[in-house]
Amino acid sequence: MKLLYSNILPLSVGDEEETIIDAFNSQAEKADRIDIAVGYVSRAALDELNELIEKNGISEISLNIGMYYIEGMPEGSYHTALRLNEKWQESGKGEIRLIKTFKYHGKVYVFYKNGIPFSAIIGSANLGVLKLEANNRRQYELSAITDSEQEVLEIAEHVNKLKAANISANIKDIVDVPLIQETNTALSGIDLVTEVPTTNVEFYKRCASYASFLLPLKVPSYNERHMDDGKHYTKSNVNVCYAAPRSKRKSRDWYETQLTVAKEITHLEGYPKKNVPFYIVTDDGYWFKAHTTSDGNKQFSAVGDELIMGRWLKGRLAAAGLVNPVNDTQADIDRTGMITREMLKEYGCENLYLKKTGQTAMDEEGNPLDVWMLSFKPTDDTEEGDE
Repeated sequence: MKLLYSNILPLSVGDEEETIIDAFNSQAEKADRIDIAVGYVSRAALDELNELIEKNGISEISLNIGMYYIEGMPEGSYHTALRLNEKWQESGKGEIRLIKTFKYHGKVYVFYKNGIPFSAIIGSANLGVLKLEANNRRQYELSAITDSEQEVLEIAEHVNKLKAANISANIKDIVDVPLIQETNTALSGIDLVTEVPTTNVEFYKRCASYASFLLPLKVPSYNERHMDDGKHYTKSNVNVCYAAPRSKRKSRDWYETQLTVAKEITHLEGYPKKNVPFYIVTDDGYWFKAHTTSDGNKQFSAVGDELIMGRWLKGRLAAAGLVNPVNDTQADIDRTGMITREMLKEYGCENLYLKKTGQTAMDEEGNPLDVWMLSFKPTDDTEEGDE
């Protein structure tokens, strides 16, 4: 057995010492199968693992995650794991399982060749060791690697036991994984947007509904994302950023979003009147001014910045690990940044929920404006104050 280290100053690795990630990479190069059991993962580490599997031609992979079923799983990691699990299962390479029976805090990596385990790494390192980020870059880990036949077989048998149906299940088959909503950083530091305390959000959630509306999000399916016929919302509404740029030198910003509401909704009693500003408090704690505009007050947008609504909506999907922001929408030929029905379904919500709280707040000129609550929740679409 040989010790493996992190490489963090001032405790850097010596000439005869090896880092955990270097040992993992060297063993993966010799393996055709890898079995892993860890407590925690990250989105970046999951993507890195997938790249390493493809790079090294690994034909079989099993990832068992031990802490999330009981503690809750960050939504970004959850959705990334779901996608990888689907990819691995469709290709016949393997799966991702969640341990359900107890909290599993072990960190074990077993490497196989031709059906025989030949080495194993065991120690303190979760999967995040594969891809260091700001939150773990200064976190020192210590592990050990063994190629002792007896020890490797014992460790391999331990990981195999974790795959038993009375201990774990495939992540896609578990419908009650508690998800932890991750912070939408796309609105951080944006002018005209204020973060509000959770207590304020909870207050507005409890307010009775004086009027409420479900606003369907108009997006194409994944297979329709290139159908630019004006009927599939590929260049309008949530995906208006893929429309022709206003300038030949610059594509539309990926966060540019146009929420067009059907007249069947805008004509309902109580819907916000055209060009009459009101305050929005979102279910995740942001506050900004909004209004309805255009013919039949069909456009619903933030006041003063056309990107705010998109930063809120698309930022939520990005934080959930369902889409990555695109720097140049015109260069996104495959339209990987286009919001699709599949993304919304995976998120668990295909509508925005707008509720008039009956409360008012003064604007900068001392005028009382109505306060509306805007929700985009991967749960049921009703709030506590609704009747």
